[in-house]
Amino acid sequence: MSQWAVCGIVLAGRQAATRRLTARLWRQFLLACIFLASFQAGPAAAAPSYEQVREQYRASDIVLLDRGGHPLQRMRTDYQGRRGDWLALNDVSPALLAAVIQSEDKRFYSHSGVDWRAIAAAAWGMAFGQGRRGASTLTMQLSSLLSGEREQRGARRRSIAQKIDQIEAARELERHWSKQQIVEAYLNLAPFRGEIVGVDALARVLFQKHASGLNTRESALAAAMLRAPNASARTLAQRACALLKEMGQESECEDLDLFVRSSLQHGSAVRVDSDGLAPHFAQWVIEQSQPGAGAHVLTSIDADLQRFVIQTVMRRLRELSSSHVSDAAVVVLDNETGQVLAYVGSSGELSRAARVDHARSLRQAGSTLKPFLYAQAIEQERLTAASLLDDSPLGLPTGNGLYIPQNYDKQFSGWVSMRIALASSLNIPAVRTLVMVTPDAFQQRLLRLGLPLDQTGDFYGFSLALGSADVSLLSLSNAYRSLATQGLYGPLQFVPATGAPAPRQKVFAPAAAWIIGDVLSDRHARARTFGLDSPLATPFWTAVKTGTSKDMRDNWCLGWSQRYTVGVWAGNSSGASMRDVSGVSGAGPIWHDIMNYLHRGGDSMQPPPPSGVVRRAVVFEGGLEPARDDYFVGDTAVSRVRLRGTEKAGDALLRIISPAPGTIVALDPDIPPDKQKLLLLASGTGHDARGAMWHVDGKPAGKGLRGWWAPWPGKHRIELLGADGKLRDHATFEVRGATQRAAIISPG
Repeated sequence: MSQWAVCGIVLAGRQAATRRLTARLWRQFLLACIFLASFQAGPAAAAPSYEQVREQYRASDIVLLDRGGHPLQRMRTDYQGRRGDWLALNDVSPALLAAVIQSEDKRFYSHSGVDWRAIAAAAWGMAFGQGRRGASTLTMQLSSLLSGEREQRGARRRSIAQKIDQIEAARELERHWSKQQIVEAYLNLAPFRGEIVGVDALARVLFQKHASGLNTRESALAAAMLRAPNASARTLAQRACALLKEMGQESECEDLDLFVRSSLQHGSAVRVDSDGLAPHFAQWVIEQSQPGAGAHVLTSIDADLQRFVIQTVMRRLRELSSSHVSDAAVVVLDNETGQVLAYVGSSGELSRAARVDHARSLRQAGSTLKPFLYAQAIEQERLTAASLLDDSPLGLPTGNGLYIPQNYDKQFSGWVSMRIALASSLNIPAVRTLVMVTPDAFQQRLLRLGLPLDQTGDFYGFSLALGSADVSLLSLSNAYRSLATQGLYGPLQFVPATGAPAPRQKVFAPAAAWIIGDVLSDRHARARTFGLDSPLATPFWTAVKTGTSKDMRDNWCLGWSQRYTVGVWAGNSSGASMRDVSGVSGAGPIWHDIMNYLHRGGDSMQPPPPSGVVRRAVVFEGGLEPARDDYFVGDTAVSRVRLRGTEKAGDALLRIISPAPGTIVALDPDIPPDKQKLLLLASGTGHDARGAMWHVDGKPAGKGLRGWWAPWPGKHRIELLGADGKLRDHATFEVRGATQRAAIISPG
């Protein structure tokens, strides 16, 4: 007969036996039964070592570290349970350790895995109907956790045989593990509430702090959760208060109900899968490298810079709140290595779509593509920085009708150098340049720069010069980095450099890229549009370009210094238009602040010109522009620039503004013919302008820079004559007799 049969017979007759035995003898008898059974049980399975358990542990998060090894961002990737980092016992609050020992295993440091006194008391209570009480030590609970067992409230409890197996497993653990290792593993593996497992996840989710900082009240609540993970807030408060009283901390029970409810509500509301400084960057890194759950990934991000960028974005956007701007994104790159030093994908709480990564979202590029266009034209020796381009009305026939680009301010400057045209971001000269380069060749170059253009150059047409293509801030910033590195394009890096930079390919001739940088650093050249004092001006050398898309939906500011490239986008995630916000007033101030921060401890000098760049003093005849030193590629250098047919120095050339070449005018049949007039508009100054004359089809049609002409159906040629009667400009247009209500076709 087994020892359990004997015990069972005796217990069955416990009423008679009770009359003969004292309570103390009964407890001793029950203890002896359990003790004897534990020694009669089969050998326990070999316990895993502490080192094995620690090595096999995996957090449910991927932790991104900044370049200095400090936590930057946690991203949840395993949803089977919420597990934080494995914490050493020294990293856990002493208050929490004391509360857990007091609640779960008062004699933890004095027993060898099994608290026989507690087991006897529990058996006595069961035998004599005094209710169930816990007798599992921390070591016994840990053995269950290691074996994969999970006690579920309401489920059938362990049998006596299973309890004995647990006892033997605990004794085996105690033979090979230290007390410190046991309690450390328990605190990291124990379930606390819901999906929260381990003290690190508990501290960060419920209390938003590190486990080393848990106070007495927080520790008591955590210990109460170990006993009843899914209990109500009221029950947890009662149990935590009882524990505090046991520990001599009764004063901490005051307002404990409110504290418990607040902690549980906050823990359920916090988004623990986006905890940190760089959620969008973390998502990008995870997509690129696919690290496993629990991995710690060292990144190239500078946490101090990241914090400053976030603060700058929030501050500047609050200043623009009345202009209907709510979103922004920033990318900061190291020119030489391509490392991403800062990456802000949204404006956080100010954004209506904070989870959208605006640094990788596709947006219309605006004028930010112009530097690449002019670099291509310089490289092909179609233009120089001193070449004159006509900033006057332009109409280009396309398959969809007449394309008539306009400048941002709706004004025209006449003949300007390429330097002025690019630095002041004039649109018409850029379109004229694209006519020379061709949209298809330009689109191919943009693809080599890593820009995600998904259509052919013919699809975009001449509007590609003004940024009609959609690009991302991340790809555009890296394309600008190729200008900073004198035409070399390389991939971005999100980990610190450990060796030689990644291979790079040549996309521009070094001389062409350098000249573009010189133009974009010339504050006098951009004064026409931006003035001398603007957010684009810095006390150290920088090259910068802004851009604004159609209807002010997006504005950009991208530029570089000797060491860094900074890209900024501002707008609205919904695509809604901003109110009177351009690249220089929206994204520009953010760019300026970041550049100043980056160079707070050092200067930025313009890189020396590469071989192939020639410096030459240039004089512009007729006073078109002040004389200056300019830079050229190879044998394209010139000393004098003049226009053919210039009539008088100091007079701006006469040019027709309206009607633009190719315009189609439709007569309205509902309006009397004598009430329909076509505006004749020209630009120019000086004696020539005062004596200007208009001819239509060889017949006089008016004088001066502005007049009206009564149109009639047919194709017509309009001529603008100077004061001496010589032709200055001409255009052809067509008037059609309308069969329904119509109006003059607008340009674009």
